[in-house]
Amino acid sequence: MEVTLVRANIDNAKELHAMQVEAFKELLEKYQDFDTSPANENMEKVEARLKQGYTFYYFICIGQQKAGAVRIVDRMENGQNKRISPIFILPEFQGKGIAQKAIRLCEEIHGNGNWELDTILQEPRNCHLYEKMGYRQTGKTETINERLTLAFYEKKERSYACYDT
Repeated sequence: MEVTLVRANIDNAKELHAMQVEAFKELLEKYQDFDTSPANENMEKVEARLKQGYTFYYFICIGQQKAGAVRIVDRMENGQNKRISPIFILPEFQGKGIAQKAIRLCEEIHGNGNWELDTILQEPRNCHLYEKMGYRQTGKTETINERLTLAFYEKKERSYACYDT
């Protein structure tokens, strides 16, 4: 199954918002995180992000079908982490390795090192995905409510020292 990324623009705001709400609504119902859930964001917030010069939204596609989307925050500054926030796969496409392939593509486009993201600590499948992709917990967490804690992850670029012998 070939996964591709297609850059979204301001004209796609309504579609991105609808997909985001659909993809996150089950988690919103489960965790009741009304202030932080992407399922509870209004369309104006998606539009505002699309207008940011350092935001890159991509549809995650399988053939001609849009299976989800990812937002990359890349300020293109040396030493500045790039951020995945959010990434989502529509329910009917989940569990097929699509997010993993999409993250790899994002890293190819925006550079392999110095990434960060956060995810729900109580969702072991999400944590496993990011850890499998080389992301490590920073130790920072944020309690949203009695049901939900965010765990923060980063992936640093490896550097190798060369020595003359």
